[in-house]
Amino acid sequence: MKEILREIGMIARALDSISNIEFKEYDLTKGQYLYLVRICENPGIIQEKLAEMIKVDRTTAARAIIKLEMNGLIEKRADEHNKKIKKLFPTEKGNAVFPFIKRENDYSNSVALAGFSESEAETIFYLLQRVRKNIEIDWDFVKKGNKRTY
Repeated sequence: MKEILREIGMIARALDSISNIEFKEYDLTKGQYLYLVRICENPGIIQEKLAEMIKVDRTTAARAIIKLEMNGLIEKRADEHNKKIKKLFPTEKGNAVFPFIKRENDYSNSVALAGFSESEAETIFYLLQRVRKNIEIDWDFVKKGNKRTY
């Protein structure tokens, strides 16, 4: 069997490393840009849904959100119907950084898919979505405190 997950991991780590270096000037480190992008794309999202979207635990998400808030990139606002629910919104500064992150993402996509036909790119996308959906089943299972049987 091919080491597909090893390849995916190397790609993810390389792109994460590049992004961390390039986004440092915007006070974004250690993957915080992922959170900012999702908040800009989904203003008013709650922390739990954001963590689920990015596939991290709540503690990891909480740390990133605190740093983004401290750096003035996002803000928490109480829900108008339930004050206990805190919704996340990009600030003016966060919205100003978002287009740069989007350009970097588009560029990285074009570099990654250089030499691939449109059909090949669509196939890769489709197959990776299937891989993700397979993994999400185990992710949900383990996240609920269960152990996988190898």
